[in-house]
Amino acid sequence: MHAFPGVRLTEATRCGPAALPHPDQLDAWRAGVRQAVLSRVVEFVADRCADALGPCGVDVASDILMEFVNGGKCLRSTFMYLGWLCGEPPSDAALSATASLELLHAFALLQDDVMDESASRRGRPAAHVQFAAWHRRRGLSGSSRRFGESSAVLLGDLCLIWAEQMLRDSGLTHHQLHRAWPRYDAMRTELAVGQFADLATDVRDLPTLEAVLAVARRKSGNYTVRRPLEIGAAMAGCDERVLAALGAYGSAIGEAFQLRDDVLGIFGSPTATGKPTNDLIERKATSVVVAAHQLADPATRLQFRELMTTDRLDEPALDRWRNLILATGAVHFIEELIAERVDEAVNALDRFIFGDHLTAALIDMAGLCARRAA
Repeated sequence: MHAFPGVRLTEATRCGPAALPHPDQLDAWRAGVRQAVLSRVVEFVADRCADALGPCGVDVASDILMEFVNGGKCLRSTFMYLGWLCGEPPSDAALSATASLELLHAFALLQDDVMDESASRRGRPAAHVQFAAWHRRRGLSGSSRRFGESSAVLLGDLCLIWAEQMLRDSGLTHHQLHRAWPRYDAMRTELAVGQFADLATDVRDLPTLEAVLAVARRKSGNYTVRRPLEIGAAMAGCDERVLAALGAYGSAIGEAFQLRDDVLGIFGSPTATGKPTNDLIERKATSVVVAAHQLADPATRLQFRELMTTDRLDEPALDRWRNLILATGAVHFIEELIAERVDEAVNALDRFIFGDHLTAALIDMAGLCARRAA
């Protein structure tokens, strides 16, 4: 491995939890990290559900949460662990710390599903839908829908609290954690502010593509890639040059991730997105929608306006909207943007010597984020 000033790089063959393998074995390595992360999250949540959720009076809450936290892809945790490996050897404590991001992600998804009125998540009814069904089965007074939404928000609040607790109790030293808190706080703030901006975005008052991409960076890009990488690297004691390189890579791949998400939000399947493909139904002004409007001729823009303002979008109307988007060349345009962001990320890595195995892992993760299948 090449040496980089200020960084202690690990050998791919070094023994220990989740050590980086040969580049040909990265699929198995990622699967191993995911399994390790999910097992830690499930154990942490199970230990707390009996004590914390038992007295709440909603006996289904623990089951809903346990099911929810056991199905993630663990992208953010994997990026955070890669950040750690930029400066320290494999570590059980570091894996536990990175696993805490899955609880933060659970918080974000639980509340995002309420805000988006999503009926399902990861092939199952969304948490607020399950809580509403529990309320109806018991014939309780009041609105079942309102009860379900409120319960999901509260469950999300618990995940937010437990995420920080899991990070604090991971086994890392106070000094290591102290280096991470500024970026951890920035990540949570960016997530909330980006969600605010996303709520205020509407296709009836189309923003510019630049504004949409800025929201995407705050709400999803930084939160998915850049900040997890930086947090892991900061905990490992990496210097500012390494953090800058990872930040440049993370910003580019985070944006590519969100651009791909926008394509899948219109043309993808629930298997790829984790929830029904409803960006058009929700009239979201995503990068694809905004790019299509900018590229369209006046006649097509009139058709877009009709679809954007109609009271109800049935399947034939959705198919028509999708076909109009394709005809503008917007999807091809977004695909080119994704490819450009991946190139930017690889160039950011090329400016520094991270070591062959670590660079290979980061490039592998870039492809995973940018080329998710529909």
